[in-house]
Amino acid sequence: MAANVKNFWASFRKAVIASGIPEKNAEWYVRWAKNFSNSSKDKSLKDRSADDIRRFLLEFSMQDGIQPWQVQQAEDSVVFLYDAYLKTGLKLQNLRPLGPMPDPSSFHQHRQKHFRDRMLPRAEIDARYKKWFDRHKSAMRVRHYSIRTERAYEQWIRRFLSFHKKRAIEKIGAKDIQAYLNYLAQTRQIAASTQNQALNAIVFFFREVVKRDPGDFSDFVRAKRPLRVPEVLTTAQVKRLLDSLNGINFLMAGLLYGSGLRLMECIRLRVKDIDFETNRLTVRDGKGRKDRVTMLPERFAPLLKEHLQNVRAIYDQDLKKGVAGVYIWPGLGRKYPNAAGEWIWQYVFPSNRLSVDPRSSSVRRHHVHSSSLQKAVKNAAFKAGLDKKVTCHTLRHSFATHLLENGYDIRTVQELMGHSDVSTTMIYTHVLNKPGLAVQSPLDL
Repeated sequence: MAANVKNFWASFRKAVIASGIPEKNAEWYVRWAKNFSNSSKDKSLKDRSADDIRRFLLEFSMQDGIQPWQVQQAEDSVVFLYDAYLKTGLKLQNLRPLGPMPDPSSFHQHRQKHFRDRMLPRAEIDARYKKWFDRHKSAMRVRHYSIRTERAYEQWIRRFLSFHKKRAIEKIGAKDIQAYLNYLAQTRQIAASTQNQALNAIVFFFREVVKRDPGDFSDFVRAKRPLRVPEVLTTAQVKRLLDSLNGINFLMAGLLYGSGLRLMECIRLRVKDIDFETNRLTVRDGKGRKDRVTMLPERFAPLLKEHLQNVRAIYDQDLKKGVAGVYIWPGLGRKYPNAAGEWIWQYVFPSNRLSVDPRSSSVRRHHVHSSSLQKAVKNAAFKAGLDKKVTCHTLRHSFATHLLENGYDIRTVQELMGHSDVSTTMIYTHVLNKPGLAVQSPLDL
């Protein structure tokens, strides 16, 4: 009996992954589905009703520490269990919680919106619009968009089509786009940058994939962009943070602060982008697909050389095993067929394991995942006792602020940061230790 149960959940997990859910999320899908299975011992899964599911989700949402996204994921998991895996025909299109919610002013009111506006199952959307998603993928890759942008845009298109309940693409117009953008701003209350990304994804889909002008929807409700000053550490705090890191994370965090790099700019550095003779780093394809040059901190030059010796040993082992080499742009690969296997094109911070390229299906050694450094910086900030919200980008903010404090002109800092407009760099003048003309408070006179 135990073996049958184990095989059932193993098979369910494979079905979740096969539907396109990332493997790390599939583990949670299995966990939530198991929780639902164990919530009522007197009924088998096939004997349960939609009310049983509603009751489970309601009780789950009321548990301490449970976040809205977890309830949403649990709901998606149970819906997938019945719609795509067991295929029982159970009607789950309009799940609503049973009875009054205990706290309608905050969290549970938010959950009611989630039950009303739940996305359709991903497998259902992908099956209905398969040809459009295939065309979308081709259009993104022809224009050399990054894999991260491709996936983000695809997810927004999936949510947009789910919002309109599987309507034909030909029948979706400007008013429908406006309604979705209004929903994001008013009901979901998302950030302005998130709404802009959704807008860009939808416009790209209609203009480049559907080959149709989406029409005029310019009067949609725009999410408000708050005016915030960046979080900045003092030089002493930066030192405490770096002292709490070690190994490759210490080296990467040091470059974020010492060179003013963005997280992905650091992770995507290649061997050829480092010039030890002039202590310079060249950032390729930065934000806005722009290149720029910044400094390499002299303190980190010997550490980086030692690190590259270890990377070279890994590279030599991969060559012997016949690994396909690092990812390079398709056009460059056609011009220089052997470039992917050359040392100068390798990532400075490679992953410790091989992976399958999602585009070519080749086995390669990609760069480290961004989350590894993000988690390390967060843990280091806690260990260092910093009472601030510290992220990888905080180090870049600190780089710009400390240069201005040391007397460098704002135009130089703009070039090093890669800002298109000096007004973007001006934000750091608001967080200097002595803003303005070092004006003293009346209490200190």
